[in-house]
Amino acid sequence: MIRKPPVRATKPKPWTEMATDLVDVAMGRKPADLVIRNGRWVNVHSGEIIAGTDIAISGGRFAYCGPNASHTIGQGTKVADAGGRYLVPGLCDAHMHVESSMVTVTEFCRAVIPHGTTSMFIDPHEIANVLGLPGVRLMHDEAVAMPINVHVQMPSCVPSAPGLEHAGAELTVADVAEAMTWENIIGLGEVMNFPGVAANDPVMSGEIAATVQAGKTVGGHYASRDLGLPFHGYVAGGPEDDHEGTRAEDAIARVRQGMKAMLRLGSAWYDVASQIKAVTESGIDPRNFILCTDDSHSGTLVQDGHMDRVVRHAIQQGLKPVTAIQMATLNTAQHFKLEREIGSIAPGRLADLLVVSDLAAMSIDEVYARGVRLAKGGKLDIDIPAYDYPKTAKNTVKLGKKLKAGDFDIAAPKGANEVRVRVIGVIENQAPTRALEADLPVEDGLVAMDRRNDVCQIALVERHRGTGGVTNAFVSGFGYMADCAMASSVAHDAHHIICVGTNKQDMALAVNRLGEVGGGVVLFSRGKELALVEMPIAGLMSDERAEIVAAKAEKLTEAMRKMGCSLNNAYMQHSLLALVVIPELRISDVGLIDVTTFQKVDLFV
Repeated sequence: MIRKPPVRATKPKPWTEMATDLVDVAMGRKPADLVIRNGRWVNVHSGEIIAGTDIAISGGRFAYCGPNASHTIGQGTKVADAGGRYLVPGLCDAHMHVESSMVTVTEFCRAVIPHGTTSMFIDPHEIANVLGLPGVRLMHDEAVAMPINVHVQMPSCVPSAPGLEHAGAELTVADVAEAMTWENIIGLGEVMNFPGVAANDPVMSGEIAATVQAGKTVGGHYASRDLGLPFHGYVAGGPEDDHEGTRAEDAIARVRQGMKAMLRLGSAWYDVASQIKAVTESGIDPRNFILCTDDSHSGTLVQDGHMDRVVRHAIQQGLKPVTAIQMATLNTAQHFKLEREIGSIAPGRLADLLVVSDLAAMSIDEVYARGVRLAKGGKLDIDIPAYDYPKTAKNTVKLGKKLKAGDFDIAAPKGANEVRVRVIGVIENQAPTRALEADLPVEDGLVAMDRRNDVCQIALVERHRGTGGVTNAFVSGFGYMADCAMASSVAHDAHHIICVGTNKQDMALAVNRLGEVGGGVVLFSRGKELALVEMPIAGLMSDERAEIVAAKAEKLTEAMRKMGCSLNNAYMQHSLLALVVIPELRISDVGLIDVTTFQKVDLFV
């Protein structure tokens, strides 16, 4: 067995400390560390593809980009021939949550580096909702140790909607101000409390002010189709980007107001095709459009890719390849005030580049970061040492009791033979839900499910304080036809346990199983465990390798299909059913929440 050399973070010196060396290399007075010859330079500054280009690298930064780098080659210089292939800047994911992949930052990097991602802007608000500021610090420190650029956005909304949910922790304005002093905090994570911003909530305005005073970027999240006064108030409050648009008019409205429109293609969110028409059909300037993933499942990363998948998809929607690449490189770098560091192949920048054989297909042959080749032929050249999470980050699932089938009973109004109930309606490939209604039968005083009409039960079980609290409601869209239940301790954003099922005994078994393993996702049918993905780190992430987690997740997906579920990436849809900042109807530990009015509503109509 050939062991790959371990690579730890070796971030190059700041440009100011090595500018004289870069000048010497460019002038031929000092040899380069690495020269890549005969490439097609994808220049995202000019929008050109320049054939016959040589690239010289020194100290992990680009020193010379031009027609002939022979004067930079000396004793000890490594020389590689691109053979006429494209030289593309390393790809950037402008907005994402590592926790959604089920793996740690280290494992996420191992999975995405072969796909050309060399810079990520992560918002760890999932772990923040469980462990608070110490959890953010854990992921921040892990990010610093990576051989690629993993910048961290300080979570802004923990809990995401005060009064409508209770998370495992709470972040304050003082916490945000403290985090802004950390070395790797790049800005404020998505400001999801958009009604609070429009209403001048002092916590929201205080966090935004602390970020702006630190000279950093404020991330946005305006999850409403209302582009009237609430939208204008939100923009005036300071958020600088938004990834929650689903229509071309959403993207246009944001760009016109000076925001960056972030178009996402995650495992279950397909919002690029509809919004990119703002560029391809309406002619809007693409400079203020950025590509991102938001949430990517481990299976997607291992099987389909990461930002290469997003760029490829954007090209398929009619964008020119160079334009799509700009949206995943330079535009992102400029937005986060990092244009002199990342986002392009140009002198002084970190030497992050891809050798690509087919530009439209984003066929990536080699991946370099900071001047070191990290992957070739879709495989890592190196190994990244595992990052150990402390015991304080584990054993976070506290149920307070052993759940029984009766905990999921929903009593009908006295004397009723049938009731009309509110139902959460899943929308395939989108984050929003629909507020539906259904007429359900009453049996022995309890409201019954109606799987023939795709109405099954959903329960949210409190898991941070061991209260034993259970909120019961109904959901439609999963298509389960068999007796089954799936439970997950990933339940954005407060991350209690969500269980969806057609059988109460299986629901109890599934929830209890997560209490035993410390979190994850599990599927039961008729008393038998069909699939389990253990996630002991904060109940959100596995401590296993990404490919192992992906295999377990695929087994889960297959088991869900056998139960009748045909949704694309149904696990992702499941995990967002408690997200009380995206319309229309959600569930929380407070109850059933109408996210169009931000009020608790009764289950019965």
